[in-house]
Amino acid sequence: MAQLNVQVGGLSLQNPVMTASGTFGYGLEFADFVDLNRLGGFIVKGTTLLPREGNDYPRMAETPQGMLNCVGLQNKGVDYFCEQIYPQLKDIRSNVLVNVSGNSPEDYAECAARIDALPGIPGIELNISCPNVKSGGMAFGVTCEGAAAVVRAVRERYHKTLIVKLSPNVTDIAEIARAVEAEGADSVSLINTLMGMSIDVERRCSRLSIGTGGLSGPCVKPVALRMVWQVAKAVKIPIVGLGGIMNATDAIEFLMAGATAIEVGTANFIDPAVTIKIIDGMNEWLDAHGVKDVHEIIGCLKA
Repeated sequence: MAQLNVQVGGLSLQNPVMTASGTFGYGLEFADFVDLNRLGGFIVKGTTLLPREGNDYPRMAETPQGMLNCVGLQNKGVDYFCEQIYPQLKDIRSNVLVNVSGNSPEDYAECAARIDALPGIPGIELNISCPNVKSGGMAFGVTCEGAAAVVRAVRERYHKTLIVKLSPNVTDIAEIARAVEAEGADSVSLINTLMGMSIDVERRCSRLSIGTGGLSGPCVKPVALRMVWQVAKAVKIPIVGLGGIMNATDAIEFLMAGATAIEVGTANFIDPAVTIKIIDGMNEWLDAHGVKDVHEIIGCLKA
């Protein structure tokens, strides 16, 4: 069995497999299907300083090889997480991370500071890139200045591992990655969802309440792989790759493109035990190819 341990900032992961925020609830919902302690880590649903209702329904639509969503960061706020959810997560041996969003750099920083006080949460993923909210995330993640401002504010008040989740809806994602690295990001995760839409031709209207939403699933994987490969050549910090990963082969592709770890998202909706299957499948592939340590294939792409 190959060595699967990897390091992302201050996080020691027993394997490179994590889950993507918004597809795994608080993790607790999947405990009947997955041994949470076997995961490299999992990222709980998007959390904001104050409670959010999210967008009106309908807010999900199926597409060929994927899905659109405009959920809009519905959550009960960071205080609810700290008081009600954290006590149920604090003894899990895997890395439990919180995805943090906000409407201003100050909101992000205050939310992050409250999570900083929780000893059982070793890191956060900063969502500056979510395209399904009317204000906040999208605006910050599409410019170097906006992305840097949020990371700078959070870094002043957050002292553990800081992963910044990048938007693919930009001209040059490597440029954004370099900007957040310069402000103290320990890692970048990419890609978040691609902006898309779907139209009901009989009703002559969008299938989503706000018109557009975030596209995820296998259809985005080629774009995600390309962006991970580009960013890997542009920054020195570790990369967490995500976007359309459905099986161990997909995950290995991302590692070869330069990702140190990966996140599984939409696949969790199809098969709630997929993460464990990916860990086992990754082990089997490495053994079959005589690879003793997963680091041997990270960034090995010949291109």
